Amino acid sequence: MRRKQGGAMRSVFWFLGLAALAVALALLVGHNQSTVTLFWPPYRFDVSFNMVLFALVAGFVLLYAGLRAVSMLRDLPAQAQRWRAQQVERAAVGAVMDALSHQLSGRFVRAQAAALHALEQLKSGNSSQWPRRHQLKLLAHLLAAESAQSLRNAEQRDEHLHAALHPRLAAKAPEAHEGALLRAVRWAVEDRNVEAARSRLAELPQGAARRIQALRLKLNVARLGGATSEALDTARLLAKHGAFSPDASRSIVRGLVQDGLREAHDLTQLRSVWEGLDAAERLTPELAVAAAMRANSFNVNAGDDDGAEAARHATAELVRSWLDPVWDQFESLDETQQLHLTRALEPALEPIDADWLSRLEQRQRQIPNNPYLQYLAGQACMHYQLWGKASQLLGQASHSLSDQTLLRRCWCALARLAEERGDELAAHDAWKKAALLE
Repeated sequence: MRRKQGGAMRSVFWFLGLAALAVALALLVGHNQSTVTLFWPPYRFDVSFNMVLFALVAGFVLLYAGLRAVSMLRDLPAQAQRWRAQQVERAAVGAVMDALSHQLSGRFVRAQAAALHALEQLKSGNSSQWPRRHQLKLLAHLLAAESAQSLRNAEQRDEHLHAALHPRLAAKAPEAHEGALLRAVRWAVEDRNVEAARSRLAELPQGAARRIQALRLKLNVARLGGATSEALDTARLLAKHGAFSPDASRSIVRGLVQDGLREAHDLTQLRSVWEGLDAAERLTPELAVAAAMRANSFNVNAGDDDGAEAARHATAELVRSWLDPVWDQFESLDETQQLHLTRALEPALEPIDADWLSRLEQRQRQIPNNPYLQYLAGQACMHYQLWGKASQLLGQASHSLSDQTLLRRCWCALARLAEERGDELAAHDAWKKAALLE
């Protein structure tokens, strides 16, 4: 609508201009009686002034038209050359677009053929004057390399990738060069070549290395290379930038933290990994339980000397401090989480202080029918040599526990309690039930 209105306004102004020109000419030549006298001895020519004026205008127009015609004739070879170069350029651009279309549709052989055709067009001598010629060439090489990667032809892929990463192309088309580096990292990850992937990541400019796509690749490279700490930092950065959904972010971070805990070879490394977690991660039941289980595993092969006993006491105290926040939210845990918490806390019951014993008893009284609380409170009472109360709690737990491991330990504890009070028949029966659960 606005274009139509603008065209109408221009027509009006043109009409007004022509009308003004006609009025000016009418005023100038309508009653002009002037003459122009030309002397060419021995002749004399008297010509109307209007005639001379129109002759001058007509001569100028004819001279201009003649010069333009001569200029156009002289420019015909250059125009023909530009036309031919334009046709070749259009063919090259069309080949690149065809290669991209075939690549997206999964026709990798056709995509490679189209990319190679585009490269042949780009090798033409007239292509040096094309706009964005270097960017087009880089994209053609990159599409050819992508097709070769899809066809599992590593040799052709590396050849075209090397050509795409040429410094001259990188200087003329920096954005496409960054894209080629990111694709090279992805291909290295697919080939499980960690060194090549890290080398390509190091070539990225500082700004490109902070982009989400680059961080995703960095996360994959770190996980592939076993660099759990680096992968965890990258995953946290991606979660901060919203690269994953909240649930996916928590799952990835939780998995990486668990990997880091499993890779700890001693209590010092484990403590370092735990201290590297933030407050929210330390409150996660799965992570706290995993850290406690890993700490407990260091005491499995410990000796019986005084040094080993002191180490067990220190580990137990550390485990209880890690599990303390999770213990406070015991009611909100599901059954599986309660089971894992019970398994992690049980080795830390020896030794156990009076404060933790009272907390266990108080929580058991709040939820009297929970078999895991019955089991933990019974084991704690047994360590404190409260035989009667321990026997009562463990007896209740033996009727409700569904986990075979905890149930076997429960019957073993009941057998030892029966031996303490001299009830050989009950001890024999408890040992038998524990053996049947092996």
